[in-house]
Amino acid sequence: MAYTENREPKSFSVFLCFSIFYATLLLNCNHVYGQTSTVFACDVAKNSSLAGYGFCDKSLSVKERVLDLVKRLTLKEKIGNLGNSAVEVSRLGIPKYEWWSEALHGISNIGPGTHFSTLVPGATSFPMPILTAASFNTSLFQAIGSVVSTEARAMYNVGLAGLTYWSPNINIFRDPRWGRGQETPGEDPLLSSKYASGYVKGLQQTDDGDSNKLKVAACCKHYTAYDLDNWKGVQRYTFNAVVTQQDLDDTFQPPFKSCVIDGNVASVMCSYNQVNGIPTCADPDLLKGVIRGKWKLNGYIVSDCDSVEVLFKNQHYTKTPEEAAAKTILSGLDLDCGNYLGQYTEGAVNQGLVDESSIDNAISNNFATLMRLGFFDGDPSKQPYGNLGPKDVCTSDNQELAREAARQGIVLLKNSPGSLPLNPKSIKSLAVIGPNANATRVMIGNYEGIPCKYTSPLQGLTALVPTSYAPGCPDVQCANAEIDDAAKIAASADATIIVVGANLAIEAESLDRVNILLPGQQQQLVSEIANVSKGPVILVIMSGGGMDVSFAKTNEKITSILWVGYPGEAGGAAIADVIFGFYNPIKCR
Repeated sequence: MAYTENREPKSFSVFLCFSIFYATLLLNCNHVYGQTSTVFACDVAKNSSLAGYGFCDKSLSVKERVLDLVKRLTLKEKIGNLGNSAVEVSRLGIPKYEWWSEALHGISNIGPGTHFSTLVPGATSFPMPILTAASFNTSLFQAIGSVVSTEARAMYNVGLAGLTYWSPNINIFRDPRWGRGQETPGEDPLLSSKYASGYVKGLQQTDDGDSNKLKVAACCKHYTAYDLDNWKGVQRYTFNAVVTQQDLDDTFQPPFKSCVIDGNVASVMCSYNQVNGIPTCADPDLLKGVIRGKWKLNGYIVSDCDSVEVLFKNQHYTKTPEEAAAKTILSGLDLDCGNYLGQYTEGAVNQGLVDESSIDNAISNNFATLMRLGFFDGDPSKQPYGNLGPKDVCTSDNQELAREAARQGIVLLKNSPGSLPLNPKSIKSLAVIGPNANATRVMIGNYEGIPCKYTSPLQGLTALVPTSYAPGCPDVQCANAEIDDAAKIAASADATIIVVGANLAIEAESLDRVNILLPGQQQQLVSEIANVSKGPVILVIMSGGGMDVSFAKTNEKITSILWVGYPGEAGGAAIADVIFGFYNPIKCR
């Protein structure tokens, strides 16, 4: 298969025609560490008296059921449902529930609500969002979300997962040095908006199309103007984003607006940072005014983990923890990822800083979400999706979709005439070089789970042609390039593939970069290998943020350049598909 384009791109440096942003921090919040069996309320089969409670009556509306439940709770029980590790109310047949699960690009075991076991040892790991979004394929965004929610329901049914997922990350990736950009759909508000609504629909929509029901509950984060973690001593916990109203409306808000209005998302997560001097989780205009007022959120607002504590301890926005609890609840926060509301809300009530009716409003939004998920409908096996189980995780179709998503997102940055695609019949020897050439874990980025399996670039290429391999660098930091062995195989091979880039030691949550150059001596490795190579040299860049590889653009020995993001569990197969012409990549202009 011949590529449709052979011209070089007009613009380069792997700012990649677009870019990206986000992920979340694991902090100790007294979690319910993973469900050990399927959790649900209103188990009438075990306790027939529950049938008499209105909140267990499926014939009533969600609003009626929530009102009935809330009026039965004590203040302590209400406060116990303001944190991610919701307390058990045994007298009402309500088990403890862990709200925090993640599904950024597949089911993740980061977050205490989900874990893997011998029953379900892994789940399909799709490319990081920055690569998936590069496909510009809105139907793909929704298809991936649908697969992820099916696997989530399957794991929930065997007690390995929850029903509430704090994904996707739809922050605008304005600066390529941001460590979390890999988690986002990129720098463009329109594309990010399409990704947000598409992925959320895939996660949430039920087969019957009832918008008041949820397959799983998604969460769009981090609201808003959040695009810095740890850069030259500037921390996300104390950063104040000074943003004009026009920039807020044109740049940072559109993905969240689309997520709520078009995607009907069940949750929005407020961020650590301040916007124009006010912590987002304590800003009534941003929360009550915009999310719930203008956009009409049908769901709950959750804090980023320990944000309530951060606005007191780090930002010194309030004088006491009780004031922090009160301000966030009164501003519209419904759920705290953390234990601050659990610890200090009762004191805030006793001090007259917040009234019980405001707490009722918050937990009502939380319970309404669980009602829509069927959590209060009794035995999940007797509900829609009750037949899902381990057999529905890591299916061949799901894994093929992961490979297809990676293929569609790969971007061709340079292709000299006669370079790609390579003909597998004419390649008798292929040199595969670079610190990411045999990458596995690197390919799945962050907020990852355990993949069904890995296909590294080396494995994908070896499946098609005979290969020789030399890493050239001991790791991506590449403090000392090891060129001799790599140069030897490149000098005799029919073609050379060099796979370089980054990993989570270079760019990650809490780790922003200070430049956009290839790390360490990677550039030296690429240049020296290119100079001695016998055949065409294809440079493959595995990264989330942009990399300045202008040196390779102007090097005539480097005939092609591909950006492959963090391509997920099947990344190596997808890279091989593109290099050997079984799939035509997007051409960056």
